[in-house]
Amino acid sequence: MQSLNTTLLIIGGGPGGYVTAIRAGQLGIPTILVEGQSLGGTCLNIGCIPSKALIHVAEQFHQTQHHSQHSTLGISVAAPTLDITKSVEWKDGIVDRLTTGVAALLKKNKVQVINGWAKVIDGKTVDVGDTRIQCEHLVLATGSTSVNLPILPIGGPIISSTEALAPKSVPKRLVVVGGGYIGLELGIAYRKLGAEVSVVEAQDRILPAYDAELTQPVHDALKQLGVKLYLKHSVLGFDGTLQVRDHEGETLNLETDQVLVAVGRKPNTQGWNLEALNLDMNGSAIKIDSRCQTSMRNVYAIGDLSGEPMLAHRAMAQGEMVAELISGKTREFNPTAVAAVCFTDPELVVVGKTPDEAKAAGLDCIVSSFPFAANGRAMTLESKSGFVRVVARRDNHVIVGWQAVGVGVSELSTAFAQSLEMGARLEDIGGTIHAHPTLGEAVQEAALRALGHALHL
Repeated sequence: MQSLNTTLLIIGGGPGGYVTAIRAGQLGIPTILVEGQSLGGTCLNIGCIPSKALIHVAEQFHQTQHHSQHSTLGISVAAPTLDITKSVEWKDGIVDRLTTGVAALLKKNKVQVINGWAKVIDGKTVDVGDTRIQCEHLVLATGSTSVNLPILPIGGPIISSTEALAPKSVPKRLVVVGGGYIGLELGIAYRKLGAEVSVVEAQDRILPAYDAELTQPVHDALKQLGVKLYLKHSVLGFDGTLQVRDHEGETLNLETDQVLVAVGRKPNTQGWNLEALNLDMNGSAIKIDSRCQTSMRNVYAIGDLSGEPMLAHRAMAQGEMVAELISGKTREFNPTAVAAVCFTDPELVVVGKTPDEAKAAGLDCIVSSFPFAANGRAMTLESKSGFVRVVARRDNHVIVGWQAVGVGVSELSTAFAQSLEMGARLEDIGGTIHAHPTLGEAVQEAALRALGHALHL
């Protein structure tokens, strides 16, 4: 068996793992990264990036169809056709460029990449095939996997998000099981691509992790698109049709060509002998402290493996910090807020505390919203639904949360997070000159309205 020695060994080449490796390389730490599949992990290959590419294709096709029928913009075009094979090739090209870029960055920073499946022996020893690697520091960054339903095993007409992002054709009918962000992002995309889409959700509303006021514009848009919603319905099984039961016990048979199972994700703890470390767990995730250290000295866990929120940008930030800790710097992972973005139509952003969370924390807060119906830029984008909402302490006006729903609001997430990290007050945002015409003006107007003097409402 071949033997290798290194200061830092990272298992997993997703956003958390490869950022850890790049930063460690920059700091001069001898580093080995082990990845069994493609660099970039779920995010770059079968998650964040390809899903946004497919969403873009769907939106462009949908808009072209709209212009071929009854455009208010004065645009007339012939009815479009879709070559989904070319769409997938375009999406795959983006993925390839990004993963190739990650490989180049790792090479540039002298990180040794080993393609293979890791098997943990102990906290300082990992086997990859016939190679044994000894390390001083071990970072676990194996990410997460889709939650499967035993009554809906993946295969044939039953697909996961992985298969949904590489379609060979667009089904005539699609039922999405799960009304969370993954199910709705893909469900909306498939509806815009021409499929008849239904969504089955066990809770009484879509996107149950978000508050009802924030999700209402998405609910309205789904109706307008013709997406059928089966709320408070549970799945019984599939035998050519999907059997579901409503809250009163009545059974329905939903005719469909494909069933997309999108009921969440779970930490990827299986298949690489994690149990050999006997680490403390937090439910299904590895328990970590504020420095991403596990219960074993010099063993770290980052990203989805360490639990919620399962977000690529959280994993990246944790990875950067861990590399700096190993180099001897003093760091702690204690962000004021981590933005959560849902790329539905319209988009959703939540940063910091919602009104309900602020109340639960015992904070007396001002809550103020500004509608995009009063925003000029939103009107020019043919989108007047949605709003920006700010949550701020009543006593000192320090902002504790932002939420938004509307066209393109994902791009406001950075400004929201930055204002919280900097401890901004309502007066700081209200007194900042915001460019006109932009969606960002709604951010300033929400702050001004909280202060009692919105200018355009």
